[in-house]
Amino acid sequence: MKLWYGGKIYTMKNEGEWVEAVVTSEGQIVAVGDTPDLFSAYENKITQEHDLKGAVMYPGFTDSHLHIIGHGERLMRLDLTFMKSAEEVKQALELHVEQVPPGEWIIGDGWNENQWEDKRIIHKDELDEISSEHPMMLTRVCRHALLANTKAMELAGITEETKDPQGGVIVRDEDGAASGYFHDQAQDLVKKAMPEVTPEYLRKATDLAVKDMHAYGLVGGHSEDLNYYGGFRKTYDAFQHVIDGKETKFRAHLLIHHGVIEDVDKEQLGYKQGTDFVELGALKIFSDGALGGRTAWLNEPYADAPGKYGVAIHTKEELAGLVDEARKRAMPVAVHAIGDGAVEAVAQAIKANPLQNGERDRIIHAQILSPSLIEKLQELDVVLDIQPTFVASDFPWVIERLGNMRLKNSYSWKTLLDAGVKCAGGSDAPIEEINPLLGIRAAVDRRATYDHAVYQAEEKLSVYEAVSLYTKGSAQAIHKEDEQGMIQEGFLADFTVLDRDLFALKPHELADANVTMTVVDGDIVYQR
Repeated sequence: MKLWYGGKIYTMKNEGEWVEAVVTSEGQIVAVGDTPDLFSAYENKITQEHDLKGAVMYPGFTDSHLHIIGHGERLMRLDLTFMKSAEEVKQALELHVEQVPPGEWIIGDGWNENQWEDKRIIHKDELDEISSEHPMMLTRVCRHALLANTKAMELAGITEETKDPQGGVIVRDEDGAASGYFHDQAQDLVKKAMPEVTPEYLRKATDLAVKDMHAYGLVGGHSEDLNYYGGFRKTYDAFQHVIDGKETKFRAHLLIHHGVIEDVDKEQLGYKQGTDFVELGALKIFSDGALGGRTAWLNEPYADAPGKYGVAIHTKEELAGLVDEARKRAMPVAVHAIGDGAVEAVAQAIKANPLQNGERDRIIHAQILSPSLIEKLQELDVVLDIQPTFVASDFPWVIERLGNMRLKNSYSWKTLLDAGVKCAGGSDAPIEEINPLLGIRAAVDRRATYDHAVYQAEEKLSVYEAVSLYTKGSAQAIHKEDEQGMIQEGFLADFTVLDRDLFALKPHELADANVTMTVVDGDIVYQR
């Protein structure tokens, strides 16, 4: 048995509730209480003592929505996230090209024109000037759009006659020629031309990601990776190889993209099967795109693009069919839906075909919700996967997309919680930074990175509500609130230990805390 003591230990069962010590055994919490009482009760059984030395312990933080391998790739690739102009991106590409042999792909991640003073989209001709020998693919921060040069388009067989795929857009010049800018499903036209990744590559990306998440205090994450790296088996094997439960412990809950569900069937696997640390999750579906590229599906047209409502990835009939495929397998669904049009379609599909086994569906992002739509969500046992850092990164440019009238029904986390709608907190990494403290700060402070202004102050969460998103909320998302997300007897011994008390900090100070220790299954997996 192990005794953890010497600091404040927040149970998160109720706001402000804390204890002095915790006893764990074989990965579970055996007892919580005062240090002298627990030491006396378990004195003859305690084999290890861990003095927190004044640090503060919380239930282990879990990211409810991210892309683990994608985060690892960001650590491996050309990172364009913090660049401030198209020119800066081009300069970085010029330097990178010099280090890569001709013919090899140049891959960059994270560019965001909304953070640039000149909000223009880089044209393929500009990329061609940098290199006509290297195929290039530069993924936008939202991962719902990419840029490609002529070489990449040639390898992909994309010509002027290539038509937009269902749920995707090939952006064209005034003369109808492809500009090198691809939205949503059209990205697959380019990606299919890329060389197949190796198992070693996937293992390296997974290993880098898990180590980085441990360092940020994350004990687990709900990820969606299984459809993008050469098939289900190859990707699933990478997770099981890296997160073996011995050398590496991390609770990976893997959503199953509908594109690989038949592969999962052939392996005779299903929902919540796997290991203690690598578990299969809900059926993942995309119902729309993103606000940045105006492909999120809205009920009313974009304020800055009259006549445009976004993109429905599937027809309502197709969406209903995918929900039915999940139900045949007794699976919940996890549906990407940003716009109110998308969320409404998803809510209708779930209501028409509800789960019968007590599990719980989830809607990912749900950024634009009218009061009537929130009422519909109240009737469903769903969890909304929200990304608080979207407030920091999307404002003020998102006001141009939505207009002030619609803004009052957007990014409304407090309204949702007050309405009794369950919410879980995630980063959507690599789209946003992996650090959960940035999400907690954004939920409490609602301050934009671009202009440092506070937006929708009435939607600020308390620190308790914000921390709950990454503890109790993430547990609710996978219907495990009876074993994860709190520090109490019978729960998993997963802890995040910080060097300061979040509940004693000012909102802008919340992300200044440092992780001193991350504990998974009762074992220290990271120590500062």
